[in-house]
Amino acid sequence: MDLITNFTLFMQAGGFFMYLIAFVFVLGCAIGIERYLRYLVYDLNASSFMNKIQKLLMSNQVKEAIQHCSSRSALLPKIIKNGLKRMNQGVDQVQNAIDATSLEIIPMVEKRLLFVNLIANICTLLGLLGTINGLITAFEAVAAADPAQKAELLSRGISTAMNTTYLGLVCAILLMVFHAVLTAKSEKIISDVDQYSVKLLDFVGTMKIVNKAS
Repeated sequence: MDLITNFTLFMQAGGFFMYLIAFVFVLGCAIGIERYLRYLVYDLNASSFMNKIQKLLMSNQVKEAIQHCSSRSALLPKIIKNGLKRMNQGVDQVQNAIDATSLEIIPMVEKRLLFVNLIANICTLLGLLGTINGLITAFEAVAAADPAQKAELLSRGISTAMNTTYLGLVCAILLMVFHAVLTAKSEKIISDVDQYSVKLLDFVGTMKIVNKAS
C-alpha cells in the first residue's frame, strides 16, 4: 500500500509530463508485447524442421513435406511450402517462389519494430522537456514569490523537474532493452529464412542432378 501511495505522490509531484511519459511508455510496451507474441508464432526450431523436410524429400514424399509445412504457423514453413510446390518446374522456379514469398513475409517480421525504439527516445525527450518546464516554472515562481516562500517553491520546482527526468530515463531504458530483445528475435527469424531457403535450393538442385544421373 505504501508503494502505491509513494508512486502516486511521485507522479503528482512531476505534473502533467509524468502522465504523458507513462502513457507513451504503455503504448511502447503494448507494441513490444504484440511483436513478441507475434514472433513466438513466427519462430520455430528451424534445424529440426528442415531435417524433417529433407528426410521426406529423400523418400520422394513431396506431398507429405508440403503437408508438414502446412501444419506449421511459422514463417519459414510457408516459404519452404511455396518452394516445394514448384519442385517439378525446376530449381529456378523454386527460387522464384521462395524469393517472392520472402519479399511478402520479411516485412511482417520488421513491422512496427522501429516504433519501440522511437518511443524509447520520445520518453527521454519528454523527460527532458518536463525537466526544463519544471525549472522554468520554479524560477518564475521564485521571482514573484514572497522571500519566505522562495526556498519551498524552488525545492518543489526542482523536485518536479527531477521526477520527470527520472521517469523518462527509466521508461526509455526499459523500452531500449525490450527493443534489443525484439531485434535479436526478428534477426534470428530472418536469418533462419535466408539460411534454410538456400539450403532447400541446394538440396533440390542436388536431387535433380541425382535423378538425372540415375
